[in-house]
This record gives sequence, structure tokens and C-alpha cells, in this order.
Amino acid sequence: MTHFLPDDSAKTQEPRLWCGDGWTAKIIKNEDDDGWAVAMIKDGEPEPALIGPWTMGRDKKNPKPLDVNAFHTLVKTASEFVRRHEQQLHAALHQSITVTARSTRVTVLLDVVPDEDNPHALLSAQDEGGQVLALVRVAASFKLNRSSATRWAENDFARPAES
Repeated sequence: MTHFLPDDSAKTQEPRLWCGDGWTAKIIKNEDDDGWAVAMIKDGEPEPALIGPWTMGRDKKNPKPLDVNAFHTLVKTASEFVRRHEQQLHAALHQSITVTARSTRVTVLLDVVPDEDNPHALLSAQDEGGQVLALVRVAASFKLNRSSATRWAENDFARPAES
């Protein structure tokens, strides 16, 4: 079986299009005004991860050409943007809160399963040693907060009512 690896020496480095380091920077006409924008597209993705304004060239008509320093800055900025977005998504899909219910400390976790056909979440509780005390399926819209976690624990982990 033959595997083809990407050839890093085959980088595109044109005034309005640079490819390399897993990214493509493409200078595009800004649809909102007479200026220019740069779209940063991660390899394998259909849509840009980030679109931002781009500097006009000296003639005040055409865009400033891409160069190695600008490309590396754009890659760093776009990578950080994607990483922050992934962290925010993870935080939204995986929440936990520790509460005291009936004199016992319990950590309640909510893990949302963003299934297109059947979105739901798994609500679980663990004791201080990490032992699972309960696990129930709830609506993906279930709101985990100190009050809902305490109420669930104090109700002996009975399935919360769908809201």
C-alpha cells in the first residue's frame, strides 16, 4: 500500500494566495466596501476559519501582497482563533459543578451529545472518589447550575423533569 504525504516544498506563495503550514491565506475583495479582506482556510475545511480586513497597497486600489511574515502572523492568529473556538465548544458541551447535598459533596456532570437526529445530554453524578452515583439521559437543553445539581442530588438522582 502506497501512502502519499504532503510535500512541504510545494507551498504556494503568490501575492494574493499563500498555502503552507496547514493553512491557505487568500486575499479577497471585501464585499462590504471598496477594501480587501484575507480569508484563512484550514486545510480540509470547506469554509474559512477567519476572515479579516487586509491592508491596501501603495496605489490605494490593490491589496498589499502577502509575504512570509504576514502569512506566519495570519497562521498564528487563525490557529489561536480556532483553538479558542474549540475550547468554548468543549466547555459548552461538557460542564461540571460540585455541590453539597445531604452533607455529601457530589460532582454533577452534563455531557451534551450534539446528534443532528437525536440531540440529548447525559447527566451524571460522582462522589469525591470519582465513583459514579447516577447516570440519566436528559434533554440537550438541560440547564446545569448549582440549583439544578443540588435539587437532582437531593431527589436521589431521579430523572429530572423535561423542561
